[in-house]
Amino acid sequence: MPTGRIAETRDDGETTDERTGAASLRARPDRPRRHGLVWILLGFLVLQGIGGVFGGAAFVLAPDGDLLRMPTSYLEGTPFSDFLIPGLLLLTLLGIFPLVVAVDLWRRRPWAWFGAFAVGCALVIFELVEYAMIGPDPQQLVWASIGGLIAVCCISPSVQRYSGVWWGRRT
Repeated sequence: MPTGRIAETRDDGETTDERTGAASLRARPDRPRRHGLVWILLGFLVLQGIGGVFGGAAFVLAPDGDLLRMPTSYLEGTPFSDFLIPGLLLLTLLGIFPLVVAVDLWRRRPWAWFGAFAVGCALVIFELVEYAMIGPDPQQLVWASIGGLIAVCCISPSVQRYSGVWWGRRT
C-alpha cells in the first residue's frame, strides 16, 4: 500500500512521490538551504521596503512634509521645493524595489542578488546625499548602516552560493 512518502531519488536529485508519481524538487542536494545570512538579508530588505513605502507614500501624499512632521526648511539649499520628488524616489527605489528583490531572492532568481546589492549601495548613497543636503540626523546613520549590512550580506559566499552567483557571475 502506498504511504505517500518519497519513493525514489534519481541521480539528478529529483524525487518522485510514491502515491502520485509526481516529481518533487524537495530533496535536491545542489540547491543550498536558506540559512542565517540569507534570512538576515531577507529581513533587512523587507524592513527597508516597508520603511521606504511608508516614508515615500507619506511624502507623496503630503509633499509639505506635514505627515512626517518635517518642515520644508530642511530642503533649503537643495534643488527641491517640497518632498514630492524625494518621496517618489524613496517610494519606488527604496520601497517597492527592495520588496520585489526580497520576493525574487526567496524564489532564488539570480538577478535578485544584483538587486539586493544595488539596494544596499543605493541606500548608503541616498543617506549620504541626504546628509550632505539637509545635515545630520540620527536616522541617517541607522538607515545607512542597514544599507551597508545589506551589501555586506550580499558579498558573503554563503549568500552568493544560495543565489547562484559568485562575485557577480552566474554559477
